[in-house]
Amino acid sequence: MTSEARAAVRGARAAFVFLTRIPVGGFPYTREEWRWSAGWFPMVGLVLGTAGAAVWWIAAPLGPWPAAMTVLVFTILVTGAFHEDGLADSADALGGAYDREKLFIILKDSRVGAFGALALVVSVLFRAALLAELGRAAPAALVVVHPLARVGPIWLMVAMPYVTDAAAKSRLVTRAGPAQGALATAVGALAALTVASVGASATGGVGSPRALGFALLAMAGATFVCGWRFRARAGGVTGDFLGASEQVNEIVILWALLLAGSGATGGVPA
Repeated sequence: MTSEARAAVRGARAAFVFLTRIPVGGFPYTREEWRWSAGWFPMVGLVLGTAGAAVWWIAAPLGPWPAAMTVLVFTILVTGAFHEDGLADSADALGGAYDREKLFIILKDSRVGAFGALALVVSVLFRAALLAELGRAAPAALVVVHPLARVGPIWLMVAMPYVTDAAAKSRLVTRAGPAQGALATAVGALAALTVASVGASATGGVGSPRALGFALLAMAGATFVCGWRFRARAGGVTGDFLGASEQVNEIVILWALLLAGSGATGGVPA
């Protein structure tokens, strides 16, 4: 195995170290292994989504809302609220700063302001409401949402400069290139195809071509809008911005799956 191939394989393990609290070990990781870890972020999402689906099935007898909240608590604990933290910081900075200099000052402030608190409440409640409304389709939706939501941020890394003096590990991870973007896209597509192979009826409409097409378009559109806003306000991306874009993607993909599935044969029940 070449050194590049070994770095790509080890990057999968590094991705779990970076995005979750799962104690997979493997230290130390090289610069190339951290860079390759970005390409495996959707695989981490696939594991989280599959585990979240299992949690939903366990909690489903309690009703859709308790099941949805249980799943969200589970994923937040496993990730250490990694993406939620990025969303809160980004909302405070983008909402409270009037110039680029002030934006970066707010991003470095560990305190949560009004914009950040509101963004967290909206994110959690919106995702819980969408999952609850998806009902029996929620487990399949989770398997689709978590990988796809992590594809967009990787392409933001590829397409845009990193514009903050973050810690060394974060900076190495965000140096993803087209190869990492292609890997992330392939893993995200594999997750979608896996759900599609189960069939629309068995997945409550989520596995239909219509629903998956809506999900892909929603992810691409949300990623583009986020990238446009980040470039306009900061000139590029930061780690917090990438976390925020993942959260936005989760919401819009769930929304798209619900919209498409509700109109499909055997789709999401009202």
